[in-house]
Amino acid sequence: VKRRDYEMCALSDLRDSMRSGAVWLEGSRQYANLESYLIPKARWEQLRSTYCDMVGIPEDGAVQLELKQAALEENLARLDKNLPKNEFVRFENGELVLSPLDKEEEEIRQEHLLAKKIGPLLPSIQLGQLLAEVDAWTGFSKLLTHAGGATSRIPDLATHLYAAVLTQACNMTLSGMADLSDLSYDQLVWCTNWYIREETLQAATDALVNFQYQQPLSKHWGTGTFSSSDGQRFAVARKTNKAAPLPRYFGFGRGLTMVTWTSDQLSQYGIRVTPPRIRESTYTLDAILDNETVLDIKEHTTDTGGYTDMMFALFDLLGMQFSPRLRDIGDYTLYRIDKSIKYKRIKPLLSQKPLKTSLFVDDWDESLRVAASMKMGWVTASTFISKLQAYPRRHKLTRMLVEYGRLNRSTFIPFYLDDQANRRRLLVQLNKGEEVHGLREFLFFDNKGKIRKQQPDDLVNLAGCLNLVSNAVIVWNTVYMQAAIDKLRRQGHTENEDAVSYT
Repeated sequence: VKRRDYEMCALSDLRDSMRSGAVWLEGSRQYANLESYLIPKARWEQLRSTYCDMVGIPEDGAVQLELKQAALEENLARLDKNLPKNEFVRFENGELVLSPLDKEEEEIRQEHLLAKKIGPLLPSIQLGQLLAEVDAWTGFSKLLTHAGGATSRIPDLATHLYAAVLTQACNMTLSGMADLSDLSYDQLVWCTNWYIREETLQAATDALVNFQYQQPLSKHWGTGTFSSSDGQRFAVARKTNKAAPLPRYFGFGRGLTMVTWTSDQLSQYGIRVTPPRIRESTYTLDAILDNETVLDIKEHTTDTGGYTDMMFALFDLLGMQFSPRLRDIGDYTLYRIDKSIKYKRIKPLLSQKPLKTSLFVDDWDESLRVAASMKMGWVTASTFISKLQAYPRRHKLTRMLVEYGRLNRSTFIPFYLDDQANRRRLLVQLNKGEEVHGLREFLFFDNKGKIRKQQPDDLVNLAGCLNLVSNAVIVWNTVYMQAAIDKLRRQGHTENEDAVSYT
């Protein structure tokens, strides 16, 4: 054995093991024992039954396996039976082809007709005035509290807070805002330093989301139980730890990602600033579990970037439905538990290897403890997931969650392929997130849309301000669109429920 080669191999293996959590360093924050992130086992004995009742999941892994196996076999049998009648799914040269969904003609017609009527009735307004009006409805500015608990002596504090928030939401400088608004630059700096921070911005945003939830028009758009998440790329003008090169989006420059969570009522209840090279799936659960609004999220969708098999496992263990829209869905194999069951038409989709159910049945209690630790706030989901995703072959817990995720994915995909209405529902929700991203791009206009902030806290505050203003615009539009619809009805126009839901 050559000593130098041996040492390099040993150090490389040690590094990989530390990243995955198989080896840990006492006293370290980055390479701590995975056990330190979870609910202590003694405490878990007291919480197990409470958690299982809360999310509606059995304590016995064998019981859960029976339920999942029945659902899997039912969905596979239904897809196999209905495949000849499914005009959107077919096999070509042994490969599955799924036809894309387009907007239905009736949906386009209703959307165009109602928008044409509502548009001229909406008043014009400046952003500052919009914030003041929305604040009068919701009182969100009262949640932007002083970091030291002091009382401001500025005669018109609310106006300065609007200006401080808009400065960051529109990517402006405080000096530029002072010139435009004729407000004191020093007072704007003071308000920004003492009032604009992550916890106050999130509280103000929550107030807007809760107000949006109560609006009659938003009830036509959704129930508040379904949401989506997606990343939006922003170029940076200066070096920052969060930014990285990604030529596809930033050319020769650098940028970062803002992951946002959008409800089916168009409100955005969460935002995170993340490096662009880290998969969005790492953060998918963060805002859902941190959600303190009245929204009761029970189902969540993402595009392929937000998907991993581990996500299917964790969502199920948390009592929620994960429903991603997967690109190249024919490339995903479906796993079975009982290989004796024969299917006539979907055989090309089935894996020849059975699921290793013993991986998660034997350690079912440990899976529940992981999910409960995230649900009850013992560890941030992205923190623990990033540890598990580092060299997944190294840690038993990762293999266990991936195998259980494959079972849930194999149950979901047949239902996804067989139900066109469900596919359209997921597409509509993802499009809502894209529409809000378009609004954010419109608002973030200054400096050619390039971020000039460098420090992590400043980036978080900028993202929070942008999210706050975006939600304020959505709330204002919802209220005035409802007023326009009410006026049209008083004038004798009859709009059916479908037409209103298309607005």
